[in-house]
Amino acid sequence: METKPKSSRMYPFIVLYDMHTKFFINSIVDIKDEDAHNRLGTKANHAGWIAGSLVFQRFDMARELGKSELKASFDELFKDYKGLQENEKYPSMDEYKKEWERISPVLREIYMNISDEKLDEIFDMGEMKMPYYDLVGFMIHRESYMIGQLGLWRRLLGYPAMKYE
Repeated sequence: METKPKSSRMYPFIVLYDMHTKFFINSIVDIKDEDAHNRLGTKANHAGWIAGSLVFQRFDMARELGKSELKASFDELFKDYKGLQENEKYPSMDEYKKEWERISPVLREIYMNISDEKLDEIFDMGEMKMPYYDLVGFMIHRESYMIGQLGLWRRLLGYPAMKYE
């Protein structure tokens, strides 16, 4: 797999992206659907929401960076980074895995070919503005954070720890 991006500034992000691509799959493996929606009596986001939000994020980044036609099969559940909806049925971990495997090579290709000029452009979220480089960095950080939460949920739900292999 090629690891030399068009912009050398993307190299550390690509390394993390590739690790996250594998770790996400490892973090959701074997989690049963009923467990994925168990909040263990807390107000915390359940593993099903966390996983879906993370997959949605990759689709959203691909759209933001030029692949406007791409949508996850469950896009509406997470549109505009919607929080957990109490009475909503979330997709299975198998569906999340399928969509993750569909979007990951597409977004990786975008990241590999993004130019320094694009990275320096300003992403405007209304109240907040930042260069695309900062946005990519934030999203890579959020992936780490969310995969860590999934790893914790695995243990809380009685599953073996996530594997790093």
